[in-house]
Amino acid sequence: MSVAQTLPLIVATPLFGAAVLVGAGRRLPRYAAETLGCLFAAGAATLALCASAATPSSTARPVEWLGGWRPHGGASVGIVLVGDRIGLGLAALVSLLALAALAYAWRYFAEPPRRHAGSFPALVLLFQAGMCGFSLTGDLFNAFVFFELMGVVAYALTGYRVEEARAVQGALVFALVNSLGAYTTLLGIGLLYARTGELGLAQIGGALDAHPGGPDALVIASFVLVVTGLLVKAAVVPFHFWLADAHAVAPTPVCMLLSGVMVELGLYGTARVYWTVFAGPGGIPAPAAHRALLALGVLTAVLGAVMCWQQRHLKRLLAYSTIAHTGMFLVGLAVLTPEGLGGVALYVLAHAGVKAALFACVGILLDRFGSVDELQLHGKGQELPWAGVLFGVGGLALAGLPPFGTALGKAVIEEAAGGWATALCVLVSAATGGAVLRAGARVFLGLGPVPESAAPESRPADDAAAAAEETTGKEEEPETRGGRLSRIPDSMLVVPTALLAGALAVGLVPALHTGIGRAADAFTDHAGYVTAVLYGRAAEPAPTPPPHWTLAGVLWGLLATALAAALALLAVRRPARREPTRWATPLRRLHSGHVGDYVAWFLAGITLLAALIV
Repeated sequence: MSVAQTLPLIVATPLFGAAVLVGAGRRLPRYAAETLGCLFAAGAATLALCASAATPSSTARPVEWLGGWRPHGGASVGIVLVGDRIGLGLAALVSLLALAALAYAWRYFAEPPRRHAGSFPALVLLFQAGMCGFSLTGDLFNAFVFFELMGVVAYALTGYRVEEARAVQGALVFALVNSLGAYTTLLGIGLLYARTGELGLAQIGGALDAHPGGPDALVIASFVLVVTGLLVKAAVVPFHFWLADAHAVAPTPVCMLLSGVMVELGLYGTARVYWTVFAGPGGIPAPAAHRALLALGVLTAVLGAVMCWQQRHLKRLLAYSTIAHTGMFLVGLAVLTPEGLGGVALYVLAHAGVKAALFACVGILLDRFGSVDELQLHGKGQELPWAGVLFGVGGLALAGLPPFGTALGKAVIEEAAGGWATALCVLVSAATGGAVLRAGARVFLGLGPVPESAAPESRPADDAAAAAEETTGKEEEPETRGGRLSRIPDSMLVVPTALLAGALAVGLVPALHTGIGRAADAFTDHAGYVTAVLYGRAAEPAPTPPPHWTLAGVLWGLLATALAAALALLAVRRPARREPTRWATPLRRLHSGHVGDYVAWFLAGITLLAALIV
């Protein structure tokens, strides 16, 4: 079987597994259903890894036209899957993280209703299938279909604990905001189809290339609309409001997937659509795309870092750190060079492992103590030494400690983007890593003054403050069966250990760095993608230096880590604040939890993106 013939199986394997669990799960015992879920997730991961390893070169693009509908003379109505190294690598990452989430959740939730033992693993497999399909498709409309399959399942997973009102509310906000993004993407696809009569990425790109001279209003509008939906999934400011609300109520294994891969897929889609469709002579000029992505990236990184530092709810803290790092990813993409993309790819790989491991540690705290409130948990984590070690290592990796892959990816982005980007990345990494280390020092080491646990806090006077009080993380219901855990299962400790080890390996394996560098060369080759997909001719792009460690990158990583540790130490030495600082109150009011406010910011974001492009 060729690599191209393997591509449909990567998507079909988790789909088939979900169908088996839905059909047979009514008669299977719980352990059998969960075992099958892990096996199907592992099967897709194995196929993706083998396909990537068997690809002749990092610049090759195995292409599979489903149903044999191959193009003739560059024209085709068939559906195509394209297995370049970036897409296959992302499919492998998705599958491995789905496997990690299922392994972490082994006999995790309260006993499911009778005859529904396969519900949760089936939903995770559907989520995995949607993400794998999105990573591999070469058709814009099918990318939309796969992305919405992923989104619909994500809504269900976020509100999986349907007996809790907050879980349902978080899922509804998630669904509404992301559905608005989906509608804009579909409208943009319709405009592109009206202009070109095509839906394939290569075909649309080729059709726009045939009319050079810069974009007209229709092309600009289609780019803004398509990219808006992708940036909503990526939680880019000002489309980010749903993310923290969803993470606060979603089960821990679901948070591992949302922050680990789903957000990054939005950025992958943005990069894929730009380079395959709009990077040619008839598309969006590079200066306009650079300006838009850079402005949104800086705004996202700064706002995410500030909001991350202000949190005491540990899940929301990690969610805002994801937003901050998404901003740094976007800064790397904004460079519009293979070097920038290679740094982002490395950063995404390592960040997925680090962030999923941190969420796993927070899940342990939730299920042991019934809380994810940094202040209420003060000193309680001392009885969980290994979880404390993992949480601390994760905070250091998030801050950019060499030789973790997060440090290498950040260093490559800094070098590609220029001097001012170095300052931004160092400060954002220090703030997000410092927030994690601060929480770890209080919870697992018991450092700092013991927060006063007196009488209940007074009820806030306005709705925004009330929403903030409801999400401090105090007195949460444990997610595990049987209530609070008296003993932490081995699976809940092995999974984050393996994830952090993987993030470390990303920074230490030179062959991986070389492969990602060559894959980034191919990914950014607009003309090469079109000729490979439509005409079957492979072209070698001009090689660029692969991502590599530099002395400056190591030193900046050490500086960011030292700043993170210093910020954490200063924070824990002061009395803990139960109320947000006055200067941050306006920012917190923006995150009100009201859907109407989020819709208004969604419309403002579309306007801002259009203004930056024009």
